[in-house]
Amino acid sequence: MIDLYYAPTPNGHKITLFLEETRLDYRLINVDISKGSQFHPEFLAISPNNKIPAIVDHAPADGGAPFSLFESGEILLYLAEKTGLLLSGKLRERHTTLQWLFWQVGGLGPMLGQNHHFNHFAPQTIPYAIERYQIETQRLYTVLNKRLESSPWLGGDHYSIADIACWPWINAHQRQRIDLDMFPAVNNWFERIRTRPATVRAMQHAQ
Repeated sequence: MIDLYYAPTPNGHKITLFLEETRLDYRLINVDISKGSQFHPEFLAISPNNKIPAIVDHAPADGGAPFSLFESGEILLYLAEKTGLLLSGKLRERHTTLQWLFWQVGGLGPMLGQNHHFNHFAPQTIPYAIERYQIETQRLYTVLNKRLESSPWLGGDHYSIADIACWPWINAHQRQRIDLDMFPAVNNWFERIRTRPATVRAMQHAQ
């Protein structure tokens, strides 16, 4: 049993996408970030950075006590290694997948997150910030599109945790003022993931 501490954000969706794809048994525990639940001591005990998602694995592979983890990229890597799914064991595909996972964690997510913030949540309009993060968002979509023009999936020939990590952020493309028709390879990839049965099940949690 995996306890998933969740809110319906792109980072939260990453983990439900993985869990539904692999059919791991899990319990969803909603963290109401709009009411500050992420700052409660019991949550901070497993996620000291006060961010979702976080998990507790009640059956870790070492047979020891329940094991908690925070940070969405590490959770995806941990679950992929636990299940042997969605991360190739072959050297080249594995590390190609991991580089795109880290690209999402270090670039795509933070930059698109700033786009969301300055376009929708900032208490005052800051044109410089809006333009800066819009330009960077477009650049990252271009990088993604170029990769997907040459490969069906980010890691290579197989759907992986790299695709799972990136897709929820692209799912918010309208909020980023991005027209996916301008990025045909991204659009094709996006639709192939959107229509997967596991994706449909995972996104029902966001409704």
